[in-house]
Amino acid sequence: MNVVDASATSASSTRHSTVIAAALGNGLEFFDFTVFSFFGPIIGKLFFPASDEFASLLISLAAFGVGFVMRPLGGVAIGIFADRAGRKPALLVTVAMMALGTGLIGLAPTYAQIGIAAPLLIVLGRLLQGFSAGGEVGAATTLLMESGSAGKRGVLVSWQMASQGGAALAGALIAVLLTKSLTHSQLIDWGWRLPFVIGLAIGPIGFFLRTRIEDTSRHLHSRADDAAKVRHRLPVRQIVAGVMLVIGSTATMYTIVFFLPTFLTLTLHMPPATALPSSCAAGVILLVGSPLAGKLADRVVSRKRLLFGSTVASLVVVLPAFWAIAAFPSMATVAVAVSVLVGLMTLSSPAGFLMILEALQPEVRATALGIIYAIGVTLFGGFAQFIVGALWRATGSFYAPAWYVLGCGCLSLFGLLLFRETPPSRS
Repeated sequence: MNVVDASATSASSTRHSTVIAAALGNGLEFFDFTVFSFFGPIIGKLFFPASDEFASLLISLAAFGVGFVMRPLGGVAIGIFADRAGRKPALLVTVAMMALGTGLIGLAPTYAQIGIAAPLLIVLGRLLQGFSAGGEVGAATTLLMESGSAGKRGVLVSWQMASQGGAALAGALIAVLLTKSLTHSQLIDWGWRLPFVIGLAIGPIGFFLRTRIEDTSRHLHSRADDAAKVRHRLPVRQIVAGVMLVIGSTATMYTIVFFLPTFLTLTLHMPPATALPSSCAAGVILLVGSPLAGKLADRVVSRKRLLFGSTVASLVVVLPAFWAIAAFPSMATVAVAVSVLVGLMTLSSPAGFLMILEALQPEVRATALGIIYAIGVTLFGGFAQFIVGALWRATGSFYAPAWYVLGCGCLSLFGLLLFRETPPSRS
């Protein structure tokens, strides 16, 4: 092997290590969110008791959403830390905090055991997870983007979305397995805790892997003089447009992938074992389709046009998809409808992230992306399940989730029109 081949092999190995370390932490975040969503009714009964079962579920979903309130703060604080101290130190902080929050949720005594302290522990765990997640995406996605050449950045960035799909798939499979293999009383007594214990065990592995990655060298000396200077450098127009860009995919992810199984159980009375496989299908599409979409993002002339086409297609099919589920309620129908919606989201996500990252200056890239993602996910993802649930309760319409996704998609389309695409050679 000559020097050139050895250098190429070393660079490839470094990129693979970076992808695994970054994706594992992001995957842990979505794994936790997935299982919290699936076991929301049980968590509601055990930690947020109420006279009405649906009210208990809404309270637990509100607790789920509380963690998202911390995302903007985490996006700013950890983003600034990542831009000043480096991406690697920031990612070590986020994975440690995520594991701690997961442990609090999975090991917390119930309301019947310690009273009001029980829901407070759940909320504290969600706050830690939310703060961590707010900084995780900005720092990790920036690291992935900066680790590759201009022609490979889309593929590297796509592994963030692929890890979300893998986590959703793992969470859904575990939920299905537990639902089928345990009795209802066993699920309530201890079964629901198992996924969180698994997530807690993954935390130290992710931390170890991240200690071995290399920080993106060109940014080791990119330091802001102080926090105020960083704030003044932030491109407000791009941040506002970026927030609007991520709204559509966020609404699809948190409504269709995370909440739909619970929603179908409540409305169409589909058994969880029938509804949950749709989330498995969504996970497979994200896991397999994201790298392919990343390659497409690297090759297209205009990522903005790709985003426009996929967004319009999503707006066209969302209502017919829910009509099909209502008219022909079955595992196959749900799986096909979810696959179409998630497939369109997957097609555009790598291009969207890459377009945003390339428009941001390196000195504020992690901070700005953290703010964009955190605000978008907080407002339109974290409380999506609560909002859709409340809308359905108020209107009785099965199409409540569809209208929510449709409205968010329209906002994303408007944000896309405002966004100024930057040629890749400039970033």
